[in-house]
Amino acid sequence: MISLKIAGSEAAYVLHPTKIIALGLNYREHVKESLSVLASQAAPEIPKEPVLFCKTPNVLIADGQNIVLPRILASYAFMPARTDYEAELAFIISKPCKNISPDEAFDHILGFTCFNDVSQRNIQNSDRSGWFRGKSFDSFGPIGPRIVPLSLLGNPQSLGISCRLNGKTVQESNSSQMIFGIAETLSYISRNLSLEEGDIISTGTPSGVGPLKPGDVVEVEIEGIGILRNSVVAEA
Repeated sequence: MISLKIAGSEAAYVLHPTKIIALGLNYREHVKESLSVLASQAAPEIPKEPVLFCKTPNVLIADGQNIVLPRILASYAFMPARTDYEAELAFIISKPCKNISPDEAFDHILGFTCFNDVSQRNIQNSDRSGWFRGKSFDSFGPIGPRIVPLSLLGNPQSLGISCRLNGKTVQESNSSQMIFGIAETLSYISRNLSLEEGDIISTGTPSGVGPLKPGDVVEVEIEGIGILRNSVVAEA
């Protein structure tokens, strides 16, 4: 069980999502690079509505815990095997909601945090069922290091987002570059399914995604929130 401190408070919040919903292709530059990342044969297009997929709660790990590359990958002999980092801004739902408007969205958000949408590309591209398995291996959802309420964060639609791999900056963007903003995204999701207190929404990654290997250290940093740092190991 993972708990995150809430900024401006002594309280810690225990993460207990019924669902983790993430956005694909929500930054224009990442849409452009998706032709190679997702092995698509079609020219990338800007989505007309949010591209949603799920990750399961077993992915969640805290700041400082290890991202574990699963042993099953060796049985496939992928050449090369590619498991990517994806730096993202995420938020946590504060109370149940359904069919809310964009104007109501921020009344249903507990706060914001960093998220790393770790993705096993070979399986993501090859599974007939879609992205589910490649996105939901154990430890494929580092989150933290804290939750920052809107009142302390300022404008969440204007935050610097970066990712460093072994100290080198590999992703650098701003939440202002999202195709679908936070309020629009939450409203859209709520019109499709009910959200519960504690559910996690991750808002997509900018360009610059790339592979992880054992021994790497990956850091996701978001302005006003902090640094989420995790090492990468192979499953024994």
